[in-house]
Amino acid sequence: MANAHAAESASHAHEHVHEHVHEHVHYTTTGLDHKKIAIWAFIGSECMLFISLISTYLIYKGRSVVGPFPHEAWTSPSGQLFAPILNIPVTSASTFVLLMSSLFMVLALEAVEHKGNPAYANNIRGNSKFWLMATAIAGATFLGFQAYEFTSFVHEGLTIRTNLFGSSFFTLTGFHGAHVTVGVLWILTLFAMDYSRGLTKKDTVLVDICALYWHFVDVVWIAIFTLVYLIK
Repeated sequence: MANAHAAESASHAHEHVHEHVHEHVHYTTTGLDHKKIAIWAFIGSECMLFISLISTYLIYKGRSVVGPFPHEAWTSPSGQLFAPILNIPVTSASTFVLLMSSLFMVLALEAVEHKGNPAYANNIRGNSKFWLMATAIAGATFLGFQAYEFTSFVHEGLTIRTNLFGSSFFTLTGFHGAHVTVGVLWILTLFAMDYSRGLTKKDTVLVDICALYWHFVDVVWIAIFTLVYLIK
């Protein structure tokens, strides 16, 4: 009788633990967490948005009647000479900063995944706060470069209403900048959570979906940088 009672108690305890675990982990039929499925679906829709914006830029590329132009000098009817508008060295620097932010995001995710691991304790690799803030600072620096670029273009005579290049360029890069801004705010939210209560291994999915979004933003910029800035 005692053994049967003990076995029954153990069975109930196991069921309670089993239910408690599934209470916090929500998997889909694919075996992935529903949050990851949602972010992949969102990224898929955003891919269509950026494909349409990049396609529009490529369709109108070289069709502007008046300058300034991206890669060619232009003389206005009044005789004013305009140099090619794109500043490749400055944009290359901002691209490097954004790519480094992806590395910082990978290290932030790794730090959260290994919370409680003695090998990561009291080690810079295990400091998720540091890597999250480094990612946010790199993203904000990229936005600073973009603000500088937009301001210099306006001063040089290129606005969103100047020509077809200006319209398609400012729309494409402006939408990307808006996505980077959302990513920076998202990362700062994770940093605030980490600072207030500390992120644990249970929060890995939250950091992972943010990392997926951030890497997507970086990949889109690589495409923009190649097609807009490097290919004449």
